[in-house]
Amino acid sequence: MGGHPWIPNADPGILGEMLRAIGVGSVDDLYRDIPGEARFEGWDGLPIGEGGPLSEVEVARRLEALLGRVRVYRDPPPFVGGGVWPRYVPELVRYIVERGEFLTAYTPYQPEASQGLLQALFEYQSLMAELLEMEVVNSSHYDWSTALAEAALMAVRYHRGRRRRLLVPEVMHPRHRRVLEAYTRPHGVEVEEYRVDPETGLAVLGDLESRLGGDVAAVYLEYPYTMTGVVEEQAREIGEAAHGSGALYIVGVDPVAMALLEPPGRLGADIAVGDGQPLGLGLNYGGPYLGVMAVRWDARLVRQMPGRLIGMTVDSEGRRAFAMILQTREQHIRRARATSNITTNEALAAVAAAVYLSLLGPEGLRGVAEYSWYMAHYAARRLSEVEGVESPLLGGSFLWDFTVRLPRPASEVRERLRRRGILAGVPLEGVAPWLGAGDMLLTVTELHEKRHVDMLADALAEALGGG
Repeated sequence: MGGHPWIPNADPGILGEMLRAIGVGSVDDLYRDIPGEARFEGWDGLPIGEGGPLSEVEVARRLEALLGRVRVYRDPPPFVGGGVWPRYVPELVRYIVERGEFLTAYTPYQPEASQGLLQALFEYQSLMAELLEMEVVNSSHYDWSTALAEAALMAVRYHRGRRRRLLVPEVMHPRHRRVLEAYTRPHGVEVEEYRVDPETGLAVLGDLESRLGGDVAAVYLEYPYTMTGVVEEQAREIGEAAHGSGALYIVGVDPVAMALLEPPGRLGADIAVGDGQPLGLGLNYGGPYLGVMAVRWDARLVRQMPGRLIGMTVDSEGRRAFAMILQTREQHIRRARATSNITTNEALAAVAAAVYLSLLGPEGLRGVAEYSWYMAHYAARRLSEVEGVESPLLGGSFLWDFTVRLPRPASEVRERLRRRGILAGVPLEGVAPWLGAGDMLLTVTELHEKRHVDMLADALAEALGGG
């Protein structure tokens, strides 16, 4: 027998038998879809080091030089939102998630050996269910976009594949839209937009109703809209229209906004999705984040939920115990027949969110939301005093994200602000047909003080003045 003593199936005879069984001639055939220029052709052509390997000291020196070029925006904090928000992360949250027993924990395939982790996930589910006023919450999605995509596939399965059209607002987050289409296109699902009024930022209810029919699996609403900040005042009516045609109603939410707005459970949502990022996760260079998914109590919906679902029970001696339930959805149980390929439990992010919600409580979370609301409205008023700026652009109400119209291209203004030490704005051109080059989304949260807003207004005036 040849091969490597510690690498399974390295014996040439076994390897050859395996390759013949799957119908390929060599291991290289398994990689034929990878372009040649992307393949590893040997260490000589690998662009590492500086013409050769580096010592640990040299690597550390190179990394320090690279880190020295990183700009950290603390004074003022970033005025950038749109689905990911700059929010304060309490030190207690950081302390808890950095403890070894949480930091190193992974998916509990043997749940009886992971009672502490299962309880942490159960507490997260319970807190999120209370916040959203939905009965069942799972803990298994990477971010908002993957939770939405899985919710859409759930809706199709719920209707046994007879409905394959999804209605979404034309101002939905572009990245969420791309992930949604990537997930659903192979299933023959069509994603169709309903119009949003360019004056108010609210859905055109008549346009939505005209698109409803017996082939619509679900209607999706962002609440508030992530790319304009507008709070949809017709959220309940949109849900009623969806249900009237037999479709499910999916609502995507900013969880902090639930301290001020009616939660999706009260709006009649069948499925709620969102991102736990503002609940103690920080910005983290774009991740990892926490996809939120919740459903109303309907056995058919619960059966279709992907990923982890933790329940509380008692053991044979009557002691409280936690268990992973409905594992038949999982690919390690059902293989190709699983409802989803999502396998992570997002445990560390879920623990952070649970600690954050427990620490602040209802009053604390409302305080964060109210401060952000007041400061954002001060910012919108202050920026309206800058010559040439229309702020806010849309007539609908907003929380901490709001849209402005500038007399110069938003991307150009953002660069001018950056050179003045201020990171601000998301250019909105292309998000909707009526949003142009000068339209920008700005965000103000509890991290910002009045002087920060004044700094932004003064810098914006200078940037628009041509300097």
